[in-house]
Amino acid sequence: MSTRRETPTQLAWKRLRKNTGAMVGIVILLLMVLGAVAAPLITPFSPTTQILEYAVQPAGFRGSVLYRTNPSNPGAPSVIAVQDFAVRGDSVYYTDPAGEPYRLALTSLAGRDSTEWHARPLFLLGTDRFGRDMFTRLVYGMRVSLTVGLISQGIALLIGIVLGSIAGYFRGWIDDVVMWLVNVVWSFPTLLLVVAFSVILGKGYWQTFVAIGISSWVDIARIVRGQFFAIREQEYIEATRALGYGSLRTMFRHMLPNAAGPVVVLATAGFATAIIAESSLSFIGLGVQPPDPSWGQMIKDGYGYIALGTNWGMTLFPSAAMATAVIALNLFGDGLRDALDPKTSQR
Repeated sequence: MSTRRETPTQLAWKRLRKNTGAMVGIVILLLMVLGAVAAPLITPFSPTTQILEYAVQPAGFRGSVLYRTNPSNPGAPSVIAVQDFAVRGDSVYYTDPAGEPYRLALTSLAGRDSTEWHARPLFLLGTDRFGRDMFTRLVYGMRVSLTVGLISQGIALLIGIVLGSIAGYFRGWIDDVVMWLVNVVWSFPTLLLVVAFSVILGKGYWQTFVAIGISSWVDIARIVRGQFFAIREQEYIEATRALGYGSLRTMFRHMLPNAAGPVVVLATAGFATAIIAESSLSFIGLGVQPPDPSWGQMIKDGYGYIALGTNWGMTLFPSAAMATAVIALNLFGDGLRDALDPKTSQR
C-alpha cells in the first residue's frame, strides 16, 4: 500500500510549526494585521480628531464629550469636551473643562438622545499635544507601517527578481551591466539613498513607498543571481532548452520557484527594514506627512517630553510597537529560513 508523499510546502509548514519563535512571530503579525484592518471598529475616534482641552493627558484618562453634527462632513461629527451637561427644553447646557458655560440646540447634536450624542471615551494610551487619542493614532500608524512594508517590498522584489534573473540566466555582458548597477546602488548607505529618493520624489504617502522600494532591491538581485548561476546548470534546465522553451518561461516558471526560498526569507527581513526606514523618514519630516499618523511622527512629537521627564508614553508606546513588529518579523524570518532548509531541521 503506497502512502501519499508530502509536498515541499507541507514539509516546510510542518517544520515551521515546530519552531516556537516563528509561531510567536506569526501570531503577533496576524494580530497586527487584524488590528490594522479593523482600525475603524476598535478605535474611538478618527486619528486626526483633535480635542485640545484634553491635550497631553495620561494613559487611562477618561473624558466626557458631546458629538455635534458637522455640515461639511456628516460622517465625522465634531467632538466637544465637557465637564457636565443638562438638557433643558430644546437645548443642552454644558460647561467645558475650564468651567465656562455654553448652550447648544438639541437639533445640532449628532443623535436622537444622550445615548448617541454623549460618550465617556477611555483614552487607553492618553493623548498627544493636540488632544488626539494615542491608541487610535498607534493603530492607524500600524496600518501605515504594514502597508509601507508590503508595497515597498513588492517594488523591491519586482526590481530585484527581474534584474537578478536576467543577470544569472544570460550572464556575459548583461550580467556585467546589472552588476555594475548593483555595485553603484550598493555603494550608498540604504537609509541615505532612501532620503535622497524622498527628496527627489517629494514628501507624501506613495512617495515613501517608492523611495524605500527602489532603494532596497540590491540584496534581492544578488541572491537571485547567485541562485540562478547554480540552477542554470541543472539537468532539468537543459531539458527545457532541448524542448524548445523560451528564456522567459525557463526563468520564471522553472528556475525562479526553485530559488524562491532565500528570496522569501530575505523579503521578511526587508519588510522589517522598510518599517524602520519609514519611521526614520517620518521622524525627520520626509515620510508620511501630518496629520496622517505614523510611528516615526509620533516618536518625534513626544521626543521633547522625555527631556521634561513627563508623558514618556508619547514616545514609548510607538517605539514599543515598532520594536514588537520588527522582532516578530525577524522571528518569523528566522523560522522560515530553517523551515525552507531541510539541513537545519529533521523531519
